[in-house]
Amino acid sequence: MHDRQADWAALLRAANGGDARAYAQFLQLVAPVIRTVVRGRGAGLGAEECEDILQDVLLALHLKRHTWREEEPVAPWVYAIARHKVVDAFRKRGRRIFVPIEDFAEVLPAAPEADPTERADMERMIAHLEPRAADVVRAIGLEGESIADTGRRMEMTEGAVRVVLHRALKRLALLRERYVE
Repeated sequence: MHDRQADWAALLRAANGGDARAYAQFLQLVAPVIRTVVRGRGAGLGAEECEDILQDVLLALHLKRHTWREEEPVAPWVYAIARHKVVDAFRKRGRRIFVPIEDFAEVLPAAPEADPTERADMERMIAHLEPRAADVVRAIGLEGESIADTGRRMEMTEGAVRVVLHRALKRLALLRERYVE
């Protein structure tokens, strides 16, 4: 049975002395442990985010390996860097929570469909208007035509179209109140 602390310390000491093989072996040994730490501390983070954090930790170890004091144990130093990188990830993420939609695709409601009787109800109400007002309401309210296009088509100014539309909507509101009561 190997002493992880002693193995890591010997490898990092050799790596800091210039031994590239020792450094590669050190990273291979600490990566799975760091991954476990990140997943444990990063509850709620996705697998991709945990792997990103792992890469951040490995990069930080690389950049800061000269700060490790050889007389101190390596594991607490590695764990501290991992903890700080997880905290940094949560700060960077903010309050957003990411949930893959694939997990819920089967239970999400379908897009709302238009009520098939709605158009008939609107047409029944519009039929109470004078013909020109009914045409303006249909064009703008139901067909989505612009005021300018409606005015050109009906040979009216935009101001006149607005007045007719306003009066027609006012009349429809009064009719609605009568039918609702």
